[in-house]
Amino acid sequence: MTNIDWEEPFCGEGANCFRLGTDEDGNGYISIHGEEDRYLTDGRDALRNLIRAIQAGKADHLL
Repeated sequence: MTNIDWEEPFCGEGANCFRLGTDEDGNGYISIHGEEDRYLTDGRDALRNLIRAIQAGKADHLL
């Protein structure tokens, strides 16, 4: 299991919260607050899933 140092959650008004994190190797992670065991790492898949979350209204405060 990767040891991820999560930042404080970022919450938009009336929207889900998300968290950004890094590991000891400097890799980046993003997760919905409360679901930190289901995270995405940097890369094409992370961007694709983030866009899907925005489209589904889960991260609309990023727009």
